[in-house]
Amino acid sequence: QVQLVESGGGLVQPGGSLRLSCAASGSALDSHVIAWYRQAPGKDLEGISSINVKDGITYYDESVKGRFTVSRDSAKRTVYLQINNAKPEDAGDYWCAAGPLTVASQTLRSVGEFADWGQGTRVTVSS
Repeated sequence: QVQLVESGGGLVQPGGSLRLSCAASGSALDSHVIAWYRQAPGKDLEGISSINVKDGITYYDESVKGRFTVSRDSAKRTVYLQINNAKPEDAGDYWCAAGPLTVASQTLRSVGEFADWGQGTRVTVSS
């Protein structure tokens, strides 16, 4: 089991940048895929990015590709989500989640792949 704590949310202007962090404790992080999910007001939960912590392979949903970057610092047991060129549609609650090292997890095929979730952090995009 992995315990996850997100931080870094807040207000960002359109076109601005923000970095979210996901600090992990518990079982070995490099045996997991860490995913980022978000939910905009009134919309469904969507998976936006993932990273295989063991080998660093990343995955992005088309909605964030080219603007978001996921990375990990294994020594700090932390995964980051760098948001660049923020858009109004990026606003919402963001969660990180831990899943097994599988293709299904890496490609965000199903939210059910992820057993452990953080408490979330909110991103507001506004001028």
